[in-house]
Amino acid sequence: MAFDYKLPDELIARYPLPERTDSRLLIVNPTTPTLIHQSFSQLPDWLHEGDLLVMNNTRVVKARLFGKKMARPPTAVAIQNSQLTLGGKCELLVERVFSDSQALAMIKASKAPKINSQLQIGDQQVSVLAREGQFYQLLLHQGSWWQLMEASGSIPLPPYLRRPSECNDEQRYQSVFAQHRGAVAAPTASLHFSESLLSTLRAKGVQQHFLTLHIGAGTFLPLREDQLITGKLHQERVVVGDELVRQIECTHSRGSRVIAVGTTVVRALESAALSGQLKPLQAETDLFIREGFQFRVVDAIITNFHLPQSSLLMLVCAFAGQNLMQQVYQTAINMRYRFFSYGDAMLITPRTS
Repeated sequence: MAFDYKLPDELIARYPLPERTDSRLLIVNPTTPTLIHQSFSQLPDWLHEGDLLVMNNTRVVKARLFGKKMARPPTAVAIQNSQLTLGGKCELLVERVFSDSQALAMIKASKAPKINSQLQIGDQQVSVLAREGQFYQLLLHQGSWWQLMEASGSIPLPPYLRRPSECNDEQRYQSVFAQHRGAVAAPTASLHFSESLLSTLRAKGVQQHFLTLHIGAGTFLPLREDQLITGKLHQERVVVGDELVRQIECTHSRGSRVIAVGTTVVRALESAALSGQLKPLQAETDLFIREGFQFRVVDAIITNFHLPQSSLLMLVCAFAGQNLMQQVYQTAINMRYRFFSYGDAMLITPRTS
């Protein structure tokens, strides 16, 4: 498969820099051959009065839970007397919470749990109701999933960081404008923004607005052959509001740019415009943006450097061109940029104002 590159292990940013705006910013304009190296704190120099920044205000939840499988179904007496027979360890990554008692999750264990088996998570019992591909439907017997995750869960850092989450991650693997809980991964382009930088951009006349896309566990999984065939990705919940649609229309009518902060924002906005016209959207999207896609909304993208052979890398290649992105990534490697979630960023600006 194409969209591959070799990355030295030491260029994976396993921890955030001291300040959010300390990261580097690579300016990429497909109409010119020059790549410009900046600091993210210099972003205001590249945006113009009247531009609209669109950001994802999803909030990462403590979706990683550890527990044990029960060796046999517990009796009412055993539960009452706390005499539960526990088996092997298991790890949950909660994909989605449907209600206080029901959720969808990935489960990692030495042996896949059986349907109708029981898990012990913290001091709570969980029943395995059904399996849907790589996910399981789970039933929590007492309390709520939100309470359980807050009490017993941890921030689900990407696997390539190869470390458990730490106290600092609870604040830094979260944007300063995170609001609506539901994501299992951060919209990482957002992590570079500080309150001070956002204030500077507002003072310059750069408009700011939000949408919500809850990033799911599918973002950690490699692309499957069937996804390449069908052109559809894992589903994620999107909310694009009426006011944002109005602001985008006003931005384009005055000749200014809509700048997506991250690939999740690109996916959300372009999902809302698949009919040919941008409309408010509250739905699941399985949109797979790749070569040949017609962009209807987004004029520029702020994004991090993505994993090889990932749908996110394919998205930015569709936006700016695969040959250019190959050059950009090789330059970033040669210049020792930091990669992935806690890494550096680029601003891709094919349209100028």
